[in-house]
Amino acid sequence: MKEKWNERYSETSYAYGEEPNEYLKQHLANYTSGQILFPAEGEGRNAVFAARSGWNVSAFDISEEGYKKAMKLALKYEVEIDYAVGALDNLHYHEEQFDAMALIFAHFPSDIKSSYHKQLIRFLKSGAVVIFEAFSKKHFDYVTANPAVGGPKEIDMLFSKEEILNDFKDVEIVEFNEKEIMLHEGKYHNGLGSVIQFVGIKK
Repeated sequence: MKEKWNERYSETSYAYGEEPNEYLKQHLANYTSGQILFPAEGEGRNAVFAARSGWNVSAFDISEEGYKKAMKLALKYEVEIDYAVGALDNLHYHEEQFDAMALIFAHFPSDIKSSYHKQLIRFLKSGAVVIFEAFSKKHFDYVTANPAVGGPKEIDMLFSKEEILNDFKDVEIVEFNEKEIMLHEGKYHNGLGSVIQFVGIKK
């Protein structure tokens, strides 16, 4: 996985563009800025957007090349982000550290994704907001028909609504949808896909 992402992020252009994810952009503005965590943040487009919006941003990813691109983007917009490189188990976040978390197309390997979600929730304060968008299991048919839309080609890395409800039991759901959307995000998210979106508040 690490080699795949380092290869993708070593390209000159930003794999998913420099603009933030639309679902994040739409919902982040509804909450008072504080400390926010971006897991699997890649090249930093969403973290930099949050920093530009007044948030104190932490992010992590396994890709060194993603880190380099994120730092370059932060420099362009004259903001600071605290970006760590490594797997979650090797990082040093602590319980009830963050006021918000954004999981935007954060597709972890199938054998760790559920445990990662539960671990990440512990880093949130009571009342913290979670903003989530990722490909649903229905997306397997979309990416098979049109690889340009992007997303994992392994169905176990995609999400069902039942998995989300199980992983985020400590989160009170405010909005929860599985829907078809048209993606236009850089080179690697283009076309019609199926996503799960939710906004929730940690109990």
